[in-house]
Amino acid sequence: MDKVESNLGFRLMSLGYKFRDLRLPRKNILNEVGIKPGFRVLDYGCGPGSYIMPLAELVGESGRVYVLDMHPLAIQRVKDIASKKKLVNVETILSECQTGLPDDSLDAVLLYDIFHHLSDPDAILKELHRVLKPGGTLSLSDHHMKENEIVSGVTNSRLFSLSRKGQRTSTFLKK
Repeated sequence: MDKVESNLGFRLMSLGYKFRDLRLPRKNILNEVGIKPGFRVLDYGCGPGSYIMPLAELVGESGRVYVLDMHPLAIQRVKDIASKKKLVNVETILSECQTGLPDDSLDAVLLYDIFHHLSDPDAILKELHRVLKPGGTLSLSDHHMKENEIVSGVTNSRLFSLSRKGQRTSTFLKK
C-alpha cells in the first residue's frame, strides 16, 4: 500500500462504509467465499472492520480471524469492536505488507477494495500465497477496477488461478 491515509480521511471512509453496509450487509458478500467453522481467515486491508463481526461468526469459536491494515486507526477500530463484542477469535496485525503468519496457515484471505491501492501488488500476492494453505482461497473484490483487470492482476503472478466469479467477488485458488 502506498501511504497511510490521514486520520480525517479514514474517519470519512469509515462513515461511508457504515451507509454501504446498511444497504448491503457484509455477510451477503462473505457467503460467496464459502467460509466454514474452524477456518483461519485474513482480512487484508481491513479498514474500519466491516467484515469482523460476520467473519467471527462464520469461523466460530474454533476458527480464527486475522485483520491486517497499515493504518493505526483501523487496527484500533477493530480492537474496539472485538473488545465490545467479546470476539476472542480476532487478532490484529499492523503492517504494510508482511503478515507475520506462518507458511500455509490460512484457509482464506479477503482482499476487498484495496487491490487498486497497492503500490506493489506482486509483493502482496507473494505474501498471501505464502500464508495460504495449498488450495486456499483468495477472495477479491474491488469496485475501482474492471473485472478483467482484477483477474489479470492476480493470475499474471502465476501464484493463483481463477476458480469462479461470484456476483460480488472473484475467487482464486492457490496454485
